[in-house]
Amino acid sequence: MSKTFDRVTAIAFLAVGALFMVESLRISKSAYGSAVGPNVFPFLLGLILVLLSIKLLIETMRYADSYKERQPLQYKNFFIILLAAVIYAALLETVGYVMMTFLFLVVGFQTMEKGALWKSVVLAACFSLGVYGVYVKLLQGTLPSWPVWFQ
Repeated sequence: MSKTFDRVTAIAFLAVGALFMVESLRISKSAYGSAVGPNVFPFLLGLILVLLSIKLLIETMRYADSYKERQPLQYKNFFIILLAAVIYAALLETVGYVMMTFLFLVVGFQTMEKGALWKSVVLAACFSLGVYGVYVKLLQGTLPSWPVWFQ
């Protein structure tokens, strides 16, 4: 990508991350039956987005001015991941967090780097089960449960 595009993108995501953090402070701090309030997850996502945006801004300052090679846009990959995200959002409540996150990550990993299916499956399983375990079991938060036919 170009230096200008990366800088504009970093600034835009920095603003979105800051907005997430500010707006998450408006959400109630506690939820019935949960030690983790509904404001924690959006705040952390906003913080991660802000930190990654700052990292990208710092990296764009180190770009060499001779970096002019233009890479082709990957429309097919973009639309595959967009469709997977829409399906993920539509079926999250029905199918459950672990199953949908696992499937979304496998599709995303395979779209970005074809091959190494076992590596994608293991990473997706570890991430979805790990986040579910930490958030639901350890922090006692709530996520969409397993599908009825799987319990």
